[in-house]
Amino acid sequence: MNLTSPFSLAIVAITLLAFLGLPIGHAMIAGSILYLYLAGLDMGTAAEQLLNGMYSNYVILSVPLFILAAEFMNIGSMTDRLMAFCNALVGRFRGGLAHVNILQSIIFAGMSGSAIADAAGTGRMMQVMMTRDGRYTPSYAAALTAVSSVIGPIIPPSIPMVLYALVSDASIGYLFLGGVIPGLLMALSQMIIVFVTARRKNFPVEKPVPLRKLPRITWQAFPSLMMPVVLLGGIYSGVMTPTEAAAVAAAYALVISAGLYRSVSWRDFYQSLAVSARTTASIGMLIAGALVFNYVVTVENIPEGVKALLAGWNLSPVGFLILVNILLLLLGCVLEGTAILLIVVPVFIPTAQALGIDLVHFGVVVVVNIMIGLITPPYGLLLFIMANISGEPLRDIVRDTLPFLFAMIVALAILTFVPETVLWLPRLFGYQG
Repeated sequence: MNLTSPFSLAIVAITLLAFLGLPIGHAMIAGSILYLYLAGLDMGTAAEQLLNGMYSNYVILSVPLFILAAEFMNIGSMTDRLMAFCNALVGRFRGGLAHVNILQSIIFAGMSGSAIADAAGTGRMMQVMMTRDGRYTPSYAAALTAVSSVIGPIIPPSIPMVLYALVSDASIGYLFLGGVIPGLLMALSQMIIVFVTARRKNFPVEKPVPLRKLPRITWQAFPSLMMPVVLLGGIYSGVMTPTEAAAVAAAYALVISAGLYRSVSWRDFYQSLAVSARTTASIGMLIAGALVFNYVVTVENIPEGVKALLAGWNLSPVGFLILVNILLLLLGCVLEGTAILLIVVPVFIPTAQALGIDLVHFGVVVVVNIMIGLITPPYGLLLFIMANISGEPLRDIVRDTLPFLFAMIVALAILTFVPETVLWLPRLFGYQG
């Protein structure tokens, strides 16, 4: 590559601006405009690509709606009732609260679609519950909450899968279905680690909830438990598109929290709107920057260049997936997941198609990689969030995360080498891929 070419200088500009603290979305827009200027192209193309991409793509609208649904869920008492339900089911086993932590992540996965929302929403509550009376060390509680939160964007709905659908044109509905078994497999791998650790470290056994109370606890949590049913049932019955389902999810969470549980004040409502707006604006700028930069990448014919390079290596589909897994896991150590999804992944999609790799299978594998990146040091955003919530040193949280990280990489290998773990459920619903 010519180091003085417009593309090389644009990459240098993006890297330098990001290093100096400019948000990566703004840096990509600035670097792309520099490229257009140096290449003698119309700089107004940047605005054209941004506007066309942001306002003509209906699927992007689901992102702020899923974020809003998560916020409405967190401000009400839905969280408390779901936690009581989880505790009644698995709290009676050794290491019960650790299993509760994982189970609540499975349930919350069907509501928010965001790992960060799950960690921020229930992280503080789980931290207090697990460390009360010295039951668990604060670092272990923080590590477990971080790793269990990655289940959220794998089991539908999933904001990362929406973004993958944006860059790949894969079906969101089938991507959502493809994430169910992998998400449960991730949860199972975490529960196995908890089970082994609980016996070795003699974790406490919680006071069991009497079985006669289970129907009442289930009934109290029933409206909250129905949210994933309403959301996914609407999508797969054909009644709603994923974007419409996101709007219904937000409305349902508000109605249950404010109307049925009566646990939402006007201040809470305003705060949830403000937090959702800020989060959406942050993601939106990143998407906008990626749309403009992807135009530059297309003009430079980078995807076809990568495709030709990898074709020269004579990689098999399995070899290509192993290479992608390694690259994404390494990139996850230093880059934010959404940036990887919007900038790096589109470069690999033409090669995946040429090798006959199913895009739904590829998408789920990519999303799982990116979720693991959220708990991979040194960047690991969820590790930083839980360090802030728990007040524990990051090194201690990382130490307690490592056994879970190993188990999740084993689960990732299963998903990679056995495509049916991803594709069985979509095919059951008519997927022809």
